[in-house]
Amino acid sequence: MELGLKGHKVAILATDGVEQVELVEPRKALDAAGAVTHLISQKPGTIQAMNHDEKGDELPVDRTLSEAHASEYDALLLPGGVKNPDVLRMDQHAVQFVREFMLAEKPVAAICHGPWLLVEAGAVSGRTVTSWPSLKTDIRNAGGQWVDQPVQIDDRLITSRKPDDIPAFSAAIVKQFANKIEERDRHRWELNPASSDDYQDRVRPERRKR
Repeated sequence: MELGLKGHKVAILATDGVEQVELVEPRKALDAAGAVTHLISQKPGTIQAMNHDEKGDELPVDRTLSEAHASEYDALLLPGGVKNPDVLRMDQHAVQFVREFMLAEKPVAAICHGPWLLVEAGAVSGRTVTSWPSLKTDIRNAGGQWVDQPVQIDDRLITSRKPDDIPAFSAAIVKQFANKIEERDRHRWELNPASSDDYQDRVRPERRKR
């Protein structure tokens, strides 16, 4: 059953140099599916997006890394751009933010150079992922299997290669985020029905009419 993403929070981690289309277009798809998306970065204000080698828009930051906590979010999106993940992977707060999503088994999506952060967080070992081709060796050296596919799904990890793949990537993350979040919520309800009324309200809308 696909329940959509209504009310679920998705963190988007990025900084200056992010490839604009790799952030904006997947975010539009998530917003359209009902998700609450927050752009999280190292500093408040705005970040400078790029259209390949040209400056793009300045994108407003919703929360800083010091303000955000992985526990507050249901899923994570890591857009690419060469400079963006290269800077973030040198920031231990950013790396830990990504690591916490993976350790909590929450769905994570990364496109293009975004998987650099997954490598730095120790999150690709034993997994099959795709990325921009120049990351192939880094991924293999970190214990991952690299494949040349528009979208690769490995359990809760969704990866993609490049801007041309964004339509397929956006569709995949909306579907996979919704399904994995629903699986998690159902499991919680099975363990403790009394604490999961929100899940029952979503799967049984008639409850709200009482």
